[in-house]
Amino acid sequence: MKERVGAVVLAAGKGRRMGTETAKQFLELKGKPLIYYALKAFEDSRVDEVVLVTGKESVAYCQEEIVRAFGFCKVRAVVEGGKERIDSVYEGLKAFAGKSSIDYVLIHDGARPLVSEEMIVRAIEGAIRFQSCVAAMPVKDTIKVCDSEHFARETLDRRLLWQMQTPQAFAFSLIYQAYREVMGWKEGEGRERITDDAMVAEAVFGPTGQKIKLIEGDYRNIKVTTPEDLLIAEAFLTARGG
Repeated sequence: MKERVGAVVLAAGKGRRMGTETAKQFLELKGKPLIYYALKAFEDSRVDEVVLVTGKESVAYCQEEIVRAFGFCKVRAVVEGGKERIDSVYEGLKAFAGKSSIDYVLIHDGARPLVSEEMIVRAIEGAIRFQSCVAAMPVKDTIKVCDSEHFARETLDRRLLWQMQTPQAFAFSLIYQAYREVMGWKEGEGRERITDDAMVAEAVFGPTGQKIKLIEGDYRNIKVTTPEDLLIAEAFLTARGG
């Protein structure tokens, strides 16, 4: 029987570094809202269902002006996110747990408009084979660790360093279990240091537990965070005919 695959797409951020009143996921990119491109990629993929997570004030807007306006049939729910990314992912996972039966789930930042069909396929295949995988690319720059006064303290081995991207893909039962446990942690127990989904699995299952496989991402799969990122994303979209 074919595995059922879901995707949680995150569009709940405020985008303060963008310096605009409009949340970055709704800024125009080549005539469409930024979030359109990630949703379109999953709509055209073998993913079966999508849950879109957004801010409380944007749920109705996303339902009418994004999902219905562009005919995204795979978006089965638009749910309210939380204060931090980890809270929003958990709300998306709960939506699947309560309404659907999926075997694997991809978690993707909606501010990454350049996710491709090839990356989605690699993520699904990686999740099926390894249970946990993350799109990533080797770093290009030398990375230094600094002290509290910003003096260089040590230089890390670049050959061992990868920059994490999304989608991050998992067996649904595994990542949902991990999120449920982490969400029960009290303040100061480490939840505030978690910045991606792989860290949730690592925090719960430990170094001898579930390993996270790094799969090939794409250097063009940038996260739009600042105004210049919009220009770069537009150039990449133009180059690929998007």
